[in-house]
Amino acid sequence: MALVFAALAMALSSAPARAQNGLSNPPLDLCVKRAVKGDVARQLFAATARFDCRTRQTSFGPGDFWVIAPVLPKWSSPSMPAAVRTSATTQDRSILYGRYADGVIIALPMAKHEISRHLQLGAIVEQVLPARATPLVQLLWKIEGSGNPRGIVVGAQITEPGESATLNLFMAALYSAFGGLCVALILHNLAMWRALRHPFQLIYCLMVASLAVYALSSSGALAWIWPDLPDLVRVKINYLMLGVSASLALLFARAYFEPEVCAGWLSPVIMLVCGALIASAVMFALLVPWQAFMLQRIFVMSFIGVVALVPPILWRAWTTRSRYFWVVTIAWAAPIIFAGLRVANGLNFINWSFWVDNSTIMAMTSEALLSSFAISYRVRLLSRERDDARVRELAARALADTDPLTGLLNRRSFLARAIGQTGDHVLLIADLDHFKAVNETIGHDGGDEVLRVFARALRASIPAEGLVARIGGEEFAVLLPANRAIDAATILDRLRAERMPFDLTVTASIGASTGPLATDIDWKKLYRRADRALFAAKSEGRDRVRYDLAIAA
Repeated sequence: MALVFAALAMALSSAPARAQNGLSNPPLDLCVKRAVKGDVARQLFAATARFDCRTRQTSFGPGDFWVIAPVLPKWSSPSMPAAVRTSATTQDRSILYGRYADGVIIALPMAKHEISRHLQLGAIVEQVLPARATPLVQLLWKIEGSGNPRGIVVGAQITEPGESATLNLFMAALYSAFGGLCVALILHNLAMWRALRHPFQLIYCLMVASLAVYALSSSGALAWIWPDLPDLVRVKINYLMLGVSASLALLFARAYFEPEVCAGWLSPVIMLVCGALIASAVMFALLVPWQAFMLQRIFVMSFIGVVALVPPILWRAWTTRSRYFWVVTIAWAAPIIFAGLRVANGLNFINWSFWVDNSTIMAMTSEALLSSFAISYRVRLLSRERDDARVRELAARALADTDPLTGLLNRRSFLARAIGQTGDHVLLIADLDHFKAVNETIGHDGGDEVLRVFARALRASIPAEGLVARIGGEEFAVLLPANRAIDAATILDRLRAERMPFDLTVTASIGASTGPLATDIDWKKLYRRADRALFAAKSEGRDRVRYDLAIAA
């Protein structure tokens, strides 16, 4: 919310020309005159009426100019050097003239390849006029080859060198914090990407990386690292990274939302706007300083597409009930407000301000932090969906492998687990006696309950490593390693002890055999012998256990 209020304060200021341009002193009032042959600095200091103090600087277009600050603030101190600070602009050469009260004029020339050596943090050009016994009373700039995309002399102010050092320290803290934030967010999201592999995570990391490079160039820190770098190259990098960052922000939203949000016409329009952003940035980087004013306008206009795309994307997210609508809305609020301010400033609807000029860093700090939160929020939802899917999968597998009536393994699952085991195993085939009569006596519901009771008795009688399954209507199978075999008679004892529905007496017969289970053929042989033993138990009166005699012998 603080960012929003700051943006509104900048946009609605009643006196923007006198608003705080930097962090300390108010901007100087400037007047402009187009340069003509025969102009002399000393004469122009005395001829302020020849300067235009009303027309916007950008209305003059490109060319050579004289810019004067006819009156300096009363706080100008004759005992201290005067640091004259202006925002970096596109130009070939400049000369700063300072006139003192005793009539002495000092000139400080600066060619365009020397701008980087005078650059302070915040992309502020600083030139220092020496202290003299009399105060500094006027400033005059001669600007040659001004591209004038956003002004001829922009944001001029005068401070003491100590104040300048304080401003640099403040800006260093601001940009260092943003750089550290970028590194932390990239490392964090790359680590998550290695685990989750969602495309929007990589797009986000690229976006934050391009923002870090943008901050390095827009802050002027790049000139501190590489003092011989031409300032125009720094500006080109700045425009390129801003275009790339804005494009990646759109692509991030496209990949982050559910597919239906950007389906249809929205997806190709997003790609078209991204292409326009990159194309305008590349044009600026390749062609400036040629037609700098026009190229800067084209670049600014491409951002109108970004601002215009936000409402339909959010509207589509709202109408499709996207789960990420609210978090993206919050993340986009500050960048869109500040992008609108930058567009308005670029089209001269609002005056230049230090904070508007540096609003991108604040907007992108908000964007980077809140987008990272959005990623974490989506990862949380995806993790929950994955966990729910695993639970459903396990439940489906359990249903596929389990007999729904008794909870034991079904025949398919039993065979899948049994066949292929090494070593000899004991197979018990148990069958309830006279189960048809049980159903006729107490009904099918009662018969189902009898099956459940018998299943519990089987499971309770068998060691944990044993397999128990219902393989037919009232037929059950038990498989144990031969060295962990149990006395099958204990199963019958347990069954006799169970309380049946309506206190009905229910018994079972068991047939057993021992042998290998390495192959399907082994299973068929083992089952045939156990079934033969079961038949013998039935024939001999039921309610008993019989072993396959050939194996038992």
